[in-house]
Amino acid sequence: MSPHILIVGCGAIGGVFAAALSSVARVTAFDANAEHAAAINAQGLRITGKRRRTVRIDATADPALLKGTAFDAIIFLTKSKMTAAALAQLRPVLAGNPALATLQNGMGNAEVLLKMRDAIIIRGVTMNSGRYVEPGCIENLMEGKTWLGPARGSADDVRTLAGLLNAGGMETEIVADPMGAVWSKFVFNCVMNPLGALMMGDNAARHGSGEMRALEDDMAAECMAVVQALGGTFAFPPMEFVEKIRAGQIPVSTHAGSMALDIARGAPTEIDELTGFIVREGERLKIPVPNCKAVYRLVKGLELAAQKRIAKPR
Repeated sequence: MSPHILIVGCGAIGGVFAAALSSVARVTAFDANAEHAAAINAQGLRITGKRRRTVRIDATADPALLKGTAFDAIIFLTKSKMTAAALAQLRPVLAGNPALATLQNGMGNAEVLLKMRDAIIIRGVTMNSGRYVEPGCIENLMEGKTWLGPARGSADDVRTLAGLLNAGGMETEIVADPMGAVWSKFVFNCVMNPLGALMMGDNAARHGSGEMRALEDDMAAECMAVVQALGGTFAFPPMEFVEKIRAGQIPVSTHAGSMALDIARGAPTEIDELTGFIVREGERLKIPVPNCKAVYRLVKGLELAAQKRIAKPR
């Protein structure tokens, strides 16, 4: 019998993972967007971008419909702010003891899952990215590598999920300690996601100005100082992707990050779980982070303005 995987949050990146896994496993999606779930059930999950396809998976916005279902693994790909609420909705209805995995942006997600005391907890990051287009449709914007490792358990506990992802066409590496990869991607997101939002989704603007490049470098230095003070290390240079763009080794894409997409649709961002974490920890550790603090404050204002714009369109 094929493994049964639950994707919690089948939006941008959740849809990309659901589609990849659907070729090697039975996939169910739990998503708060009832219209999106209904469209997936009626017409399949459509993926646009480099590899266009339509896949058949089950989807629901009602956790009660999952009552008594046993899953081999549950992958959390919701916004960080929604992790605790999603877990609380699922805990009373699920059967068995599935492995819980998070590949979400920001800090705090694994800590929420670790409250499930007997569960294997898998933590990781991915360089894949996507965009929610409309109900039932996700655009795969970028393809990249995924790293997975145990937050509770052993590397052997990660092999089944990693094997499924590799078999589904998503390059995935198992690491004994996932935090090196997590911290590397975290710093990248703390810098590039808010700047993409502040540049109104114009990715070229993040790279085409000397002032912007200097700001990126200053923010990255502040973030890395905080992470290192927390005892963190880096599996790869956090700004390696940006450095390759600057060197002309890879082209500038049109994707300015998930935070820019959130601002465009007036949705809550993950600024508190990303750059906000650096600001809070910097203050606690007495490490100056003036650039991160200024950008954090600007994005908080932009987030509010975007929500008001959507609530009261002109």
